[in-house]
Amino acid sequence: MKKRFVPVLLIVLLGLALAAAGCQKTEPAAGKNEGGKKSAKLSGTVKISGAWALYPMVVKWAEEFEKINPDVRIDVSAGGAGKGAADALGGLVDIGMVSRGIKPEEESQGGFWVAVTRDAVLPTISDGNPVLWKGLAEKGIKRSVFEDLWINDKKLTWGEIAGGDDKSAVAVYTRSDACGAAESWAKYLGDKKQEDLKGTGVYGDPGVAEAVKKDINGIGYNNLNYAYDPSTGLPVSGIFIVPIDVNENGKVDPEEDLKTKKKAIKAIVSGAYPSPPARDLNLLTKGEFKGAAKAFVDWILTDGQKYVEEVGYIKLPAKQLKEEQSKLEGK
Repeated sequence: MKKRFVPVLLIVLLGLALAAAGCQKTEPAAGKNEGGKKSAKLSGTVKISGAWALYPMVVKWAEEFEKINPDVRIDVSAGGAGKGAADALGGLVDIGMVSRGIKPEEESQGGFWVAVTRDAVLPTISDGNPVLWKGLAEKGIKRSVFEDLWINDKKLTWGEIAGGDDKSAVAVYTRSDACGAAESWAKYLGDKKQEDLKGTGVYGDPGVAEAVKKDINGIGYNNLNYAYDPSTGLPVSGIFIVPIDVNENGKVDPEEDLKTKKKAIKAIVSGAYPSPPARDLNLLTKGEFKGAAKAFVDWILTDGQKYVEEVGYIKLPAKQLKEEQSKLEGK
């Protein structure tokens, strides 16, 4: 029987190769860290519902967040701040969009929230209003008149409001859905609540805008981003944003002018436009934000802020943003 042998040179080469391999650092497998554990890759679905006021902004944030986190899906639906709060506290969604202050009863149910941006509620009428160019556009409307219309249920004519003899009766519109816009408008009119507002109830921000557009004698209120066209910065076609005569001097001063979105934002930021109806917009959860939902909110308060002005909202002051971040982290 013949003995088989391996050439010496081959043995040497094999030994050198094994030695070299032993000296190399082994890299962790994909998806694992140095300790061999799986790395935290963000994934899952985040469900969000609530305020019409926040809807366009949160949709934009969701789109951008999903681009950098492809394994995360964010579902966003509008239906009013009341629905958003109820859905979040009832566990139907992860996050509720709330365009008003959080109520004590919501806090008592474990409601936890952070402010993420700012806007305002604005009085709107048809651009076909019978007295628009007969005094109303130059004079604006005093808060006491808004109180008479929505709180005192006083039957006024447009002539009585603008000055003149026009006998057209004012048709008042309000929101039928529980919403932050109505709560903010009511709070402005003497610290009232949505249920105190009189008028024909219409569902949703787009619904009020459409009702006012079709009724030349109508008056309603809309959130900033439903009152102005996002592409032009002018009022939505068919709508006129009524200036509030804040100092009640009988004329629209430059700082009270709301003819464009740029002017409205300037008035809100400067404080010339009252607060309320200017207000912070909040994201609410039950207990605390967790997982992908928390990561999303954290991103909104940091990198996501670069999209705020692009979509047409107002950034929170830097100090407030830091406070909201600390609140999110439980500090």
